[in-house]
Parts: sequence; C-alpha cells; structure tokens
Amino acid sequence: MGSISKLPDWFNGTIYDNGDTVKNPFSGEEYELNALELSMYDFIVGSQLVFEMMPGNISEKGIREFKEGLDWFKENNLEAYKILLD
Repeated sequence: MGSISKLPDWFNGTIYDNGDTVKNPFSGEEYELNALELSMYDFIVGSQLVFEMMPGNISEKGIREFKEGLDWFKENNLEAYKILLD
C-alpha cells in the first residue's frame, strides 16, 4: 500500500471516517480501502455515473477533477487502482 497523503484541496466529496472493502463489478476482485481512498473511489465512480447518465452536464472542471482524482488514486495506491479502476 502506498503512503497516503491528504485529499486534494479541490475535493468536495464526502470524506469518510472509515474504510471498507470494495468489489470491482467487472472482475469480482476485492480490495480493502482506507477512509481517504474510499472517499476518492466514490467520487470517481460517482463522476463516471454522471458522465454516462447526463453527458450534457459534463463541465471542464468536472472532467479535470475526475482525471486528477484518478491521478491521486494512482499515486496513493497503485495496486488498488489497478484492481478497482484500471
């Protein structure tokens, strides 16, 4: 597991107190995330849903934050990123 840094200043999603196990819906693989990783994971997955369901509501800021969220996840826990998001 990587060394966890704080969430980025732009992050305005829910910050959880506890982590949890997350399952990749495609592969079925699971990974235990800490609270910060789970907060960012939910932000990323939520962004993906908004992009798919409401493509007309996608802003440059939303796309930038989504990409920065993926980068944050790669930097902080590459193994979890590969299992859950790659």
